[in-house]
Amino acid sequence: MILQIFTLVHVLLSLVGIFNRVCRFVRINQRETARRMDEDLLWTTVATSVTGFLFPFHHFMPSHAVGILSLLILAVAIYARYARHLAGAWRKTYVICAAIGLYLNVFVAIVQAFQKVPALKDLAPTQSEPPFKIAQLVVLVLFILLTTVTAIRFRNEPVHAT
Repeated sequence: MILQIFTLVHVLLSLVGIFNRVCRFVRINQRETARRMDEDLLWTTVATSVTGFLFPFHHFMPSHAVGILSLLILAVAIYARYARHLAGAWRKTYVICAAIGLYLNVFVAIVQAFQKVPALKDLAPTQSEPPFKIAQLVVLVLFILLTTVTAIRFRNEPVHAT
C-alpha cells in the first residue's frame, strides 16, 4: 500500500513537473525574463529523479543511468542559475541543461507509458517497434527545436539578480 502511494506521488510529481516546465519554456519563448523562471523548473525535475531511486530494486537498471545523468546535468543547471547568476555563457548553459533534464524525464515517461498503458504496450510490446521509436524521435526533435529557440531568445533577455 505504501509503495502504491509512493508510486502515485512520484508519477504525479513527474507529470505536474513536466507540464509546468513545458509551460515555463513556452513563456520564456514569449520573452519572459530570467526572474520569471521559477525555481520549480529545476527542483521538480531533481525531485522526480531522486524519488526514482527510492523504489526498491535488486540490480542497476537503465532508469538508474538516466536518473544519474539527469542529476548531473541538473547540477550544472543549478550552478548556472544560482552560483553564476546566468551571466554570460551560463544563460545558454542553463537553458540547455534544464531542457535536457526535462527531456530525460519525458523520455522516461514515454518508456513508462509504453510499459504500463495497455493500448501502447500492444503497439510496442518490446519497445523496439516503430510506434515507440517514432514517439521518441518526435519528442527528441521537438525538444531540440524548443531548446534551440529558447537558448536564442533567452540569451537576449536582461539578467536579474536572484
